[in-house]
Amino acid sequence: MKRNATGPDGLVLVDKPAGHTSHDVVARMRGIARTRRVGHAGTLDPMATGVLVLGLGRATRLLGHLALTEKEYEGVIRLGQTTVTDDAEGEITAAAGGHDLDRAEIDQGIAGLTGAVLQVPSKVSAIKIDGKRAYRRVREGEEVDIPARPVTVSSFTVHGVREDTAADGTPVTDLTVRVVCSSGTYIRALARDLGSGLGTGGHLTALRRTRVGPYGITAARTLEQLQAELTLLPLGEAAAAAFPRWDIDEQQAELLGNGARIAAPPLPAGPVAVFAPGDRFLALVEARQDKARSLAVFH
Repeated sequence: MKRNATGPDGLVLVDKPAGHTSHDVVARMRGIARTRRVGHAGTLDPMATGVLVLGLGRATRLLGHLALTEKEYEGVIRLGQTTVTDDAEGEITAAAGGHDLDRAEIDQGIAGLTGAVLQVPSKVSAIKIDGKRAYRRVREGEEVDIPARPVTVSSFTVHGVREDTAADGTPVTDLTVRVVCSSGTYIRALARDLGSGLGTGGHLTALRRTRVGPYGITAARTLEQLQAELTLLPLGEAAAAAFPRWDIDEQQAELLGNGARIAAPPLPAGPVAVFAPGDRFLALVEARQDKARSLAVFH
């Protein structure tokens, strides 16, 4: 574990347990790492498990940029029932049933939810409506109208189909799915919309996030494992894995470190990780015409 004068620096990849909010995990990590400087790169619903990227110390300044990266999920969609939350934690609002479904129709419905789509988030999401979280408005009995927003579902595939009977006796069909999507995509909204299109209703019964950007589930650790040994991904390694790399010389490093915009070669769009001689991670920058503008400096 790498530390500086104010505590540990780096990313922590947590395999979040079910039943914990992302805030719960952050609070637990503050105790494990003995630092208040802990943040996360995008939340996971309490029901969900899997990769939750935390930043400690200076790495918290990476999180806003990491939050925009592609995500990968595995989950189970139940066709035949609708819930108020679009997942298994909410009250069932309709039970149309879902046995003997035509696989071609399921595949057609999934195809319609793949690619660049407009998605309406769940009414009990954390989306803010006039400055107030949507889920708070719903809990207070308000009617919530959330506008659709563009998301990209790069891949939406079915790996298993199983007919079952729900606890209330409703015949249902469970789909085991894998989804690769842009940040801001709600998998439970995909479940809802697939069920709506098929006329059965649908909701999400299980969800596991298996990747955030370049950080996969195999590198994640449970809270119990992290309590025993705090495993950090150092700042430089984290940045090199997540962003394009640009190596500069010492003179350029001094100028950039002092806040100057330096001349830049053609750079990819979005944040670029800048490394000074000696493999020192210096900053995240973005191209502005032929200059590099600092987004965050880490020297």
